[in-house]
Amino acid sequence: MIASITWAAPIGLDVGPLFIRFYQLLFLASFIIGHWLIQRIFQKENIPEKLLDSLLMTMVGATIVGARLGHVFFYDWQYYQHHIAEISMPWKGGLASHGAAIAIVVALLWFTKKYLRPLNKSFFWLIDRVVITVALAACLIRVGNFTNSEIYGQPGNSSVETVFLRPVLTYFDNFFEASIADAQFASNGQSLVKDGLTLPGYTLSLTPSDRLLQLDEASLQSSMQHLIDAKLAPLLNNMREDNQNLIIPEGVQVMAVPGDGGISRYEVATFGIPRFPSQLFEAAGYLVVFLLLLLFYRRGQAKREGLLFGLFLVGIFGLRIAIEFIKANQKAFEANMELNMGQWLSIPLVVIGVGLIFRSFNHSKS
Repeated sequence: MIASITWAAPIGLDVGPLFIRFYQLLFLASFIIGHWLIQRIFQKENIPEKLLDSLLMTMVGATIVGARLGHVFFYDWQYYQHHIAEISMPWKGGLASHGAAIAIVVALLWFTKKYLRPLNKSFFWLIDRVVITVALAACLIRVGNFTNSEIYGQPGNSSVETVFLRPVLTYFDNFFEASIADAQFASNGQSLVKDGLTLPGYTLSLTPSDRLLQLDEASLQSSMQHLIDAKLAPLLNNMREDNQNLIIPEGVQVMAVPGDGGISRYEVATFGIPRFPSQLFEAAGYLVVFLLLLLFYRRGQAKREGLLFGLFLVGIFGLRIAIEFIKANQKAFEANMELNMGQWLSIPLVVIGVGLIFRSFNHSKS
């Protein structure tokens, strides 16, 4: 029996009246660390540090706007063409790294023309250094995706299989708040083989809301059984495979657990969907790319203009193509595609990267 990793941790923390997601903290950390790295590079190469703030604002704006527009046009235009106002609401929907990559290139072309041309520094001089920080940002953002329980892998049994239960707990907060005061999962050591996949068993413990606790025991038992049979089980069992994290077996019985003064909670047998933690695979790969780019820079390879940018494109988007094969589809339309949208968008960037690598060596010879 393979031991599954259970991921049901909170996605953030309360700070006074605010709720801050770990994803947001990691996103912020990527800019703070990136700013520090670029500052060190500017100091080493005698570039005026007064340009740092302008570069930071340019990068932040390009990343957010580009990533948002990338998601809108590459993944969900069918929806946003009818909800134009929501395009400017990045908290509704998502972000796409390919859009961010395109926007960063455009923004740095503008930044070079405005600020660096008088210093005799080219676009490739700048982007060869900036992509070092972007690779680290990509790593941190994928860790943030893991904490959000999003962009996970396809179902599969492995030594690192992970069951993402946080989305299920979120369903209780969003859809069952009036009936359920608290929901918790505990591994019970059981398993179920379904379609060749071994599903680990979990006991779902539900605490009824104060409103339901006013009922007599028979009515409360009936209400909890109805909630499972008519609402929760259909919601979880009928999800698309790409979004499904838990199933409830047909005909499962809700078991009352006595407590002080009467029934305190109810338990239900469930089974989790084990998945590849593809976010962590991707984060580890991007970390390696970051370390290699930093090593090449420190060894003077940035003198070959375009080399680090080319290596970045090949490394980051080559990894993206490979890992997408074990990643769940982000949108339903990708189900019938031989390669998904992320892979199709990555292929031309890898080709451009290979071209830049050859160009950098040819230019250095000349």
